[in-house]
Amino acid sequence: MRFTEDLGSSHGWRLRRGVLDDGREVFAKSGAASELFASEAAGLRWLGEAAAVPEVIEVGPDRLVLSWVRQERPDAAAAERFGRSLARMHRAGAPGFGAPWAGFIAELPMDNAPCAGWPAFYGERRVLPFLRLARLPAADVALVERAVGRFADVAGPAEPPARIHGDLWSGNVLWSGGDGVLIDPAAHGGHRETDLAMLELFGLPYLDRVLGAYREEWPLARGWRERVPLHQLHPLLVHVVLYGESYRESLMSTVRRVLAL
Repeated sequence: MRFTEDLGSSHGWRLRRGVLDDGREVFAKSGAASELFASEAAGLRWLGEAAAVPEVIEVGPDRLVLSWVRQERPDAAAAERFGRSLARMHRAGAPGFGAPWAGFIAELPMDNAPCAGWPAFYGERRVLPFLRLARLPAADVALVERAVGRFADVAGPAEPPARIHGDLWSGNVLWSGGDGVLIDPAAHGGHRETDLAMLELFGLPYLDRVLGAYREEWPLARGWRERVPLHQLHPLLVHVVLYGESYRESLMSTVRRVLAL
C-alpha cells in the first residue's frame, strides 16, 4: 500500500489515505496495539449486513484498513434515504443486548456483556461505568444514580434488541451515493432510540427529514421524543470523561430532565 495523504490524528491514532497495488483507494487507522481495531472491524461487518459501511480490507492488532468513501454534499432526498436505511438496519436486530466482541467508544473500553433487558444493560454496562470515570462531585453522582434507578420506569415499552451503531453523531455519517455511510461504530444490540438521540445531540443535516423517513419505515413508540434525554446520558458522560468540565452542565441538565420524566 502506498500512502498518499496524511489526515492527521484522532484519539491517538494516525489517519492516512492510501492506494493499494490494485488501484483501490483506502483509509488507514493505526496506533498502539489494541482490541479496538478488531472491535471496529467486527462492528462494521455486522452493521454492513444491513446498512452501507466501508469494506474492511485489513485488520490487525495495530491497524485497520477500510475502503475509501467518496463524500458528497447531502440533500433532502439523501437524508430521507438514510432515515429509511437506518430503520431497516435497526430492524435487522441482534441476538441480545450487548455484543460478542469487546466494546469501545473513542479509545474508552465498554463492557458488551449481555443483560436480560435494555434498562439493566444501559445502566450497568453504559452509564454507571462511565459515571465512575467522570470524577463528578458527590452531589452530581447521587443525581445520576437516582436517574439510573428510574430507567426501568421511564424507558418506554419494551422492544427487542436493535442492531445499532452506538456512537451515531454526525461525524460518523458520511454522505455518499445518495445515502449515509456509517463509520467508527460502537456497534451492539441496543435500543434503537439511542442512535436517534445521538443524532439529535450534536445535530445532522436534514435531521427532520431523516427522522420523518425513519418513522414512515418503522414507527417509534409513543413518548420517544420525551425519552431523548435518557438516551443522551451515556454519550454526555463519555464527553465528560474525555473532555472534562465543559460538558458537566449539559450532562446534569439532561439528568434533571430524566428525573422529571
